[in-house]
Amino acid sequence: MSRMGKRLLALGALLIGAQAIPVDRTNPPVETEIAAPPVVQAVLERSCYDCHSNKTVWPWYSKVAPVSWLVARDVHEGRHHLNFSTWNQLTTDKQQKAVRAIWKQVSEGEMPMTIYLPLHPSARLSDPDKAALKSWAETMPPAPPGSSDELHEHDDHDK
Repeated sequence: MSRMGKRLLALGALLIGAQAIPVDRTNPPVETEIAAPPVVQAVLERSCYDCHSNKTVWPWYSKVAPVSWLVARDVHEGRHHLNFSTWNQLTTDKQQKAVRAIWKQVSEGEMPMTIYLPLHPSARLSDPDKAALKSWAETMPPAPPGSSDELHEHDDHDK
């Protein structure tokens, strides 16, 4: 067997062996739903829930290593930063802060993640989607001076 053939065989064996590494693709129970206007709720469900809720739809490629590791990591990190299925765990102030942070990340093009969109084109936010999110964020009271609207609300639960 040629050197290239041996390398391809070894690569194939590694890929097959990688499938045996377990990946957590669970959807914990939903504790609550976020109270948002219906148009906003629809946008969140279509564009955000796969990574930021316990209603993740795990696509076929989330079952194939090594991609499965990346998908699971992104979902777990997304839920850690903001989880619409545990919205009830946030104080009213943190909920308002989260809504403002959602709009900030959307307006800056950080969300939905660019890597997510090619395989989930329906998650792409249209101008009306963005307008609905902006309007929703503008209904929140302004952040107190010196506070930050970063999405790290669940950090308190990790202590």
